[in-house]
Amino acid sequence: MTGFEITGASAADMELMRGWADEEGWNPGDSDRFAFAVADPEGFLVGRLDGEPVACISAVRYGAGFGFIGLYIARPAFRGQGYGIRLWHAGMERLDGRLVGLDGVVAQQGNYRKSGFLPAWNNVRYEGVPEGYDGGDGNGRAENETGTGAGVAIVDAASLPFALLAAYDRRFFPEPRPAFLSAWTALPGRTALAAVRDGRIEGLGVIRPCSAAHRIGPLYAADPAVAAALLRRLARHAPAGVVSVDVPDANPQAAALLAGLGLVPVFETARMYTGPAPDLALAELFGVTSLELG
Repeated sequence: MTGFEITGASAADMELMRGWADEEGWNPGDSDRFAFAVADPEGFLVGRLDGEPVACISAVRYGAGFGFIGLYIARPAFRGQGYGIRLWHAGMERLDGRLVGLDGVVAQQGNYRKSGFLPAWNNVRYEGVPEGYDGGDGNGRAENETGTGAGVAIVDAASLPFALLAAYDRRFFPEPRPAFLSAWTALPGRTALAAVRDGRIEGLGVIRPCSAAHRIGPLYAADPAVAAALLRRLARHAPAGVVSVDVPDANPQAAALLAGLGLVPVFETARMYTGPAPDLALAELFGVTSLELG
């Protein structure tokens, strides 16, 4: 381990980490790193060998009791030499005393179990052009209200009081994350839409550009009809309507909806926690926000 050190990530390192994640086939968002840095500026670590970055991890703190591990990557030429595991321990030490979550790729799930993580559900990435996509400009009311229920409108999320958005997001995440949510929904190139009925938020979706298919996350909805309306409307902001959504199998309606709309599974991870899974509104969770930060 001579010459190996662990440091906090710089802005250049964050871009490097995005590139590594892309090479792994994870299709990160083009601007995700800016929202990541807002969530926890000290939560990103890089392992350097003689000054060269060879591994990375994120260990992001939320509130007083929750943390999330992500972006755990060792460069292929440096795997099996102990650099990754040292970085893993540094990340876990940063989250000591908290409930910790992660989304584990298939190849690493056994190792995560050895570190005390237990599976809660699987996230299956569905990809394709949703049936009913009409290539419009994404503005106006939801699919002319068809199938969404009386009085439901799709609006620009930025038009709503942010406190309402933050409170709604809190139903799907173990701790408040207003700074992250503010950046995640408002970064250039993104579109955030909310479903509203009688002044209540009944759905929220965000689409962001990526190297491959544009990714939608989160996708929250009171029911499948609202989720479908949000999905189709968001797809208008993707080239040729091709989108991907990381769908939790803990909500059987979500997988059935995406499959019914013609999207197909292309990737899978396991959501795992170091303790009991938090109490979330899983029946209304149709797409997780981010596999890297939860």
